[in-house]
Amino acid sequence: MCAIHPVPETRIALTDRYTRKEASRIVGSDVQHLRYWERLHLVHPRARWGERFYGFGDLLALRAIKRLTDRKVPAVRVQKALAAIEQEIGVSEIPLDRLQLMEHARQVIVLGAGIFDQPFNPLSGQWLLPFPLGQPTATLHQMDARTPAEWFEAALACEAKVDQLPEAIYSYQQVIRLAPEWIEAHINLGVAHYQLAHWEDARQAFLAAVKIDPANPMARYNLGCVLEEIGEIAEAIVQLKRAVRGMPAHADAHFNLALAYEKIGEDALAKEHWAFYLKYDPNGAWADTARGRLTPTNPEGKVSAPIPFRKRKP
Repeated sequence: MCAIHPVPETRIALTDRYTRKEASRIVGSDVQHLRYWERLHLVHPRARWGERFYGFGDLLALRAIKRLTDRKVPAVRVQKALAAIEQEIGVSEIPLDRLQLMEHARQVIVLGAGIFDQPFNPLSGQWLLPFPLGQPTATLHQMDARTPAEWFEAALACEAKVDQLPEAIYSYQQVIRLAPEWIEAHINLGVAHYQLAHWEDARQAFLAAVKIDPANPMARYNLGCVLEEIGEIAEAIVQLKRAVRGMPAHADAHFNLALAYEKIGEDALAKEHWAFYLKYDPNGAWADTARGRLTPTNPEGKVSAPIPFRKRKP
């Protein structure tokens, strides 16, 4: 008898699932630059299904790199500065998104960020007085002056903590107000609502994303997840089928589709997608559950769908 392994509820895999092309669009840089920055080990996207996937931290790191390179700081200098910081604080690798970096006279300067007490030039090893650095004035941080990209970045920074999700929702709403066609903002807004169990708000956000780009498989996937959550299984299956057609190697989409088929008694179709899940993610978090479903002696039982992530999320 195979034990049924419990799994979390429906998962929307978003935060660590931005492709290189999507990340380049969010950050505002071209794909070639992203590849170059990867080779310099400034960012460490996950490799899966023959693609690179960026998470929250990667997006924040990319924004920092772009800001510095736009101010004529070579990416190689950023790499050397990062290596010097790691040596200074005695760690083998520190994520770039944990640092507050800025440019001063084409040099990389590290601000506090809980690591240094005052501005520090890691390449020269010198501390700097804070007043020459040209810190942005308060007016630059006024909410009304923010660009859609700045609102998006602010939302990303809030999504990591549940207690800051309302702030993330507000920030994504501002992105949509200023850039209504920014599909990632709609998707991320839906995930934030999902995490707070705002089912109808999540559904509306995903529907808006599908309306903007009907061919977007992640929007379809997320919509299918929330529909499954609220019991609209037939429509959830429609959306999840569209999702797996658009991203056939996305293991979680097959997993959720299998669960949905199981709920309506379509065991043969469910088994087909359990098998696809194992094909694309044989060592995944729900691999034992999928194998159990494919075992003839497996006792009957219900499992809930995986938990949504974007996020985890611009």
